Amino acid sequence: MPPSHYEVRITRTAEKDIQTLTPKLKKKLYEILTESISQNPFQGKKLIGDLSGSYSFRLTYQDRIVYSIDNTKRIVYLERARTHYGH
Repeated sequence: MPPSHYEVRITRTAEKDIQTLTPKLKKKLYEILTESISQNPFQGKKLIGDLSGSYSFRLTYQDRIVYSIDNTKRIVYLERARTHYGH
């Protein structure tokens, strides 16, 4: 039986974003990745425009994480880990 969860990989850009997060937000991000996105990556909001093909998941009121899904390999690529509202 295939594994039911997805592997999460973090891109260099997301790695830099994560370094700017507070310890509290890093913990929240880790929980979202392990408890939500790795279990069911399609629960995020499907993005359009420049980010078409990616998904967004709320981290805080203004911050989002942006990720893409490789369904064949069952890998989620974390692309961004902060707001995409120009901050």
